[in-house]
Amino acid sequence: MSTSMLIAVIVIAAVLVIALAVGLWTRSRRRHLRSRFGPEYDRTVEAEGGRKAAERELRSREARHDALEIKELPPERRKQYTEEWSGVQEAFVDRPERSVGEADELVTRLMRERGYPTEDYSGQLRDLSVEHGRTVEHYRAAHDVKVRSGAGQTTTEELRGAMVHYRALFEELLSDQRSR
Repeated sequence: MSTSMLIAVIVIAAVLVIALAVGLWTRSRRRHLRSRFGPEYDRTVEAEGGRKAAERELRSREARHDALEIKELPPERRKQYTEEWSGVQEAFVDRPERSVGEADELVTRLMRERGYPTEDYSGQLRDLSVEHGRTVEHYRAAHDVKVRSGAGQTTTEELRGAMVHYRALFEELLSDQRSR
């Protein structure tokens, strides 16, 4: 075998090894994002119009989240939040629309105290999705009902469902669990 033929074989082999390594690395990153974000991964792929754009967005969310100072609550604050939540639930029987609004406010306060920015709803979704990718859909559903209830476009059953959705996120945030 000539030297030029040997060099060509080595170059082709090197290119194949590099391509294989890049493919495995890409698959590993995709698997990580799918695992971390759960259903939010597919939702973002659809919203962004493709996997590359979605994965870029999700990595951006991770970087933003890593810069946040998310903290656990001391036991006494957890107890206070739990008592407040009980009061909101109990009031639901007499004033369901108002209770849904109070549940939203309580979840927002809890997020803020834990260290999540709460200035805008879409930002809340983005930041929550990193550690609570499976539960963030509960927040979307509850918030949608809350918005529609302000215009009187909801049934009591929808309001009850919103409370269930808020409770799922509330309990996860309060206990410092992640939905992975």
